[in-house]
Order: sequence, then C-alpha cells, then structure tokens
Amino acid sequence: MRKMRSVRIRIWLLFILIAIMTSCSGTAPSLHVLENPLNVDMIVKMDHGDFWNTVKMGAEVAAKEYNVNLTFKAPPTENDIDEQIRLVDESIRDHADAIILSAIDYMKLAQVTDRAAYYKIPVISMDSEVASARVKSIVGTNNYEAGQKAADRLIKLTGVESRIGVMNFVKGAKNADEREQGFMDYAARFPGVEVVDIEYCDSDEEKARQLTRKMLAEHPDLSGIVALNEIASIGTAEEIRRLGYGERVKLITFDSTTNVMEMLQEGIVQGTVIQNPFNNGYLAVQLAVQALEGIEIPERVDTGSKLIDLDNMLWPENQKQMFPFVK
Repeated sequence: MRKMRSVRIRIWLLFILIAIMTSCSGTAPSLHVLENPLNVDMIVKMDHGDFWNTVKMGAEVAAKEYNVNLTFKAPPTENDIDEQIRLVDESIRDHADAIILSAIDYMKLAQVTDRAAYYKIPVISMDSEVASARVKSIVGTNNYEAGQKAADRLIKLTGVESRIGVMNFVKGAKNADEREQGFMDYAARFPGVEVVDIEYCDSDEEKARQLTRKMLAEHPDLSGIVALNEIASIGTAEEIRRLGYGERVKLITFDSTTNVMEMLQEGIVQGTVIQNPFNNGYLAVQLAVQALEGIEIPERVDTGSKLIDLDNMLWPENQKQMFPFVK
C-alpha cells in the first residue's frame, strides 16, 4: 500500500509540474545572447539530492537561454569543506568567467572566494552565504525568516508549554546557522517552550536517523522536532515513522521531496517549509551573466519560503512554489 501511495504521489507531482511549466509566460531581463558562450561554474554543497538537482535544473534552463557553458560541481558530501575549496581553486585555474558558490562553511570558504575576486572572476553567492565582501550578489531564501516560520508552526502544534528538539545539518554553514537562530529567537518568546537538544546530522540521512533515536531516548517527553534541511528532514521523519511516534511527536521539516510529501499525507510530518531551488539556480546564472555584462545587479535577491501543510498544499499558488518557475 505504501508503494502504491508513493507512486500516486509521484504521478500527482509530475502532473502539477507539467501544468505549471507549460503555463509559464514570464519575461526575462534584456540581456544580450553572446555569440561566444560564457563559462560559468556552479559549485554547490553536494552532488545529489532533490534540492540540488532542482537547483541544477533551473541553472541549466538559464544557461541555455543566455548561451552559457555551465559546469556543475559539488563534493560527494555536504561537510567536505576541503573538497569544495579545491573545486573553487580549480575553477580559478581554469579561468571560469564567473563562479556561483553555495558555501559549505561561511568562514572557511572566504579566502578562496576573495582569491577568485582577485583574479577578476565575479562570484555569486547562492543559497548559503560566504564571509567575503567581494561577492557580487546573494540569491536564495531568507533563512532566518524561514526558521521563524518553522518555529511558529511547531509551537502552535506543541503548545506554549513544551519541550522540543532541533535537527540541524552542517554546523558553520550560514544557512544552517540562520535557520537555527531564527527558530531559537522565535522560541525564546515563550518562557514555557524549552529547546532541549540541538543536533547536527552533516546532511547524512542515516546520521539523522541515529540522532533522532538518541534525541527521543534521552528526552521521552519530547513534544516536537524541527528538521532544517532536506536530508535532515527525510532521516528524522523516517525514524519517527519507524518508531511509531507520528501521533505523539510533532515534526516540521524543510523542502518538498516526494518522501516528505508522502509523510505529510500520512501525518508523520505536520508541515514543511518550502523554498525555491529552481529559481535559485536560474537567477544565479542570470545574475552572473548580468555581472559579466557590466549591468548593475542587486546585492541580495530573496527567492522566498512558505509553510506548507495538508490544508494548503493543493492551493495553486503553493503548487507554483513547490515547483518554482521563472516569472
């Protein structure tokens, strides 16, 4: 039965995606499609996962539109800082025209980002920021705000006298830190809400499962958990389902993978904060082209986030954000 539900969900999501993409009639900024293609390297945190695959899809659409040779690079895991630094250095040596970077670590990627700027290679920061003043633009979710949205919904579910846990992903990643800070600042408004545990799964699904077991064993009176990225969400939700805690422990997740949407319908997940990975990829390439053409670009582009639950998941405007397209 679970396999049949999963197939139905996948088919349903595919129909929505096709309907939205075919209805898109947006306009793009006036950019020259150059005769000689630009070489743009997109360096993200991990070479797999629905989120990064959707980012890549958006980037490829923009690359085709603006005559860009796009090279997509990523470490095999989201905590391999040294490999990501090596990939940026490789792009510098290969004379990329521009680099789009989703930094694994806010501080540790700063020096190599400055080095790219020294060689006059514009850097666009996407999804996760880097501690460099030389970045041309930042595109992605307002992560602090997204963390607050997650906290607001979880506390509404658990009540203002509750004990909750946080399953974060990579410590030191700017977006991870901002989501956690937003969540914690919102929770601090309620004296009766106690955050009893914060764990970091390093964007490893099995580690998220193990840490969820540990959290529940050490805090048997836990009322709810927030999981702050796609992989943390899948691992935490799967373990809560396996242990049979779906009715008792409320769960707010991030992103809208098939796994998460299936568990939302089952009642394991009570809500998920969705982002716009397609737009992140598309707009990052677009901004890189604009920067290379000498067009003034904004310092920051917020691609938005929204809390999705069973009540609003079928609303047309929410389907459009679950399957983002370029306006």
